[in-house]
Amino acid sequence: MTRLWWAQIKAVVRLELKKTFVAKRGLWIYAVAALPVLLFIAYAVAMSNEQHKTVKLARDSQKPLSYQDLLAIKSGMARNEVLAILGKPPVNFHWSGRRPTGPGADEEVFREDYQYSDGQNDLYISLADGKVESAHIREGYNLGQDAFMFAGVFQFFFLRLAVFFGCLGIFMNLFRGEVLDKSLHFYFLAPIRREVLMAGKFLAGLLATCTIFVTSEVLQTLAFLWHFNPHMRDVYLFHNHGLEHAAIYVGVTMLACLGYGAFFLGAGMLFRNPIIPTAAVLFWEWFNPFLPALLKQFSVIYYLKSLCPVEIPLPPGMPGLFALLFSNADPISAPLAILGIIVVAGIVLAVSGAQVRRMEINYTSE
Repeated sequence: MTRLWWAQIKAVVRLELKKTFVAKRGLWIYAVAALPVLLFIAYAVAMSNEQHKTVKLARDSQKPLSYQDLLAIKSGMARNEVLAILGKPPVNFHWSGRRPTGPGADEEVFREDYQYSDGQNDLYISLADGKVESAHIREGYNLGQDAFMFAGVFQFFFLRLAVFFGCLGIFMNLFRGEVLDKSLHFYFLAPIRREVLMAGKFLAGLLATCTIFVTSEVLQTLAFLWHFNPHMRDVYLFHNHGLEHAAIYVGVTMLACLGYGAFFLGAGMLFRNPIIPTAAVLFWEWFNPFLPALLKQFSVIYYLKSLCPVEIPLPPGMPGLFALLFSNADPISAPLAILGIIVVAGIVLAVSGAQVRRMEINYTSE
């Protein structure tokens, strides 16, 4: 019997995959999955343009500079000291302004802005009357900042929005779409157990969402690495755990498809109007940090955040309530997080299996 059920599941998976990948009502899912990829492509293009400008600025400098030369400039240094260390600036702006000296009094100040580069990093110097007021280095490659940026996009856009609504569009329509198309009775008239039918549909939806969103995640990583030069790319991948993080992001994406897919498969069978369960699940996931500890465990994002490899730092001065959205105050271990998603998905699928056995078709009410 098990062999027969497995053969039926594979047949259902083949049928559903053909419909899922080319369904007109699901074409928007590809656009949602592509949005973060386009975001990182735009970021890579912008950073590449900045790096070309930095290289050109270094070529136009009076002499080759090193990063240590840029670090040597301190506030209070005289113009002649700066020029002795860095040479004539390739970019120089100067103007006259006024500076307040007391109540109702001010004085004229001669200001200058210099810009230098070592080929990777830019140095911005502000001078007033021949003295350095400030010196700021903009690093061309900030691996830590870039890793936080990638983690922020993954957690707050990709997981909470792209994967969430992508799973909504695919899993909600596994049964709901058949009812709207008035074709579900063909499955119910076939000699196949309804639980087996549900298992086949769920596996098809899981394969489809994992294929779409894992591909998106891999393309995001490639686009993110595009603007790095080969040396910095190797440093990020093999010395800053970039390759390990990329593998974890792929695994978290697959678990997100499993968890959200189970929820929306059940919602598609329990509710005629998908707006109500979608809004409820979205509210529950976004406000999970504010829930009591016990209720947090009945959500997908609670376990996904515990698996994410990079913890996003809190911006200074952020209100406490909003800080909860960024922080993961009580993370759990990776094995427990993976087990938690599987258990939550299993409970929802068990409820869905009981529901599909009692499901009746009434096309006229749709």
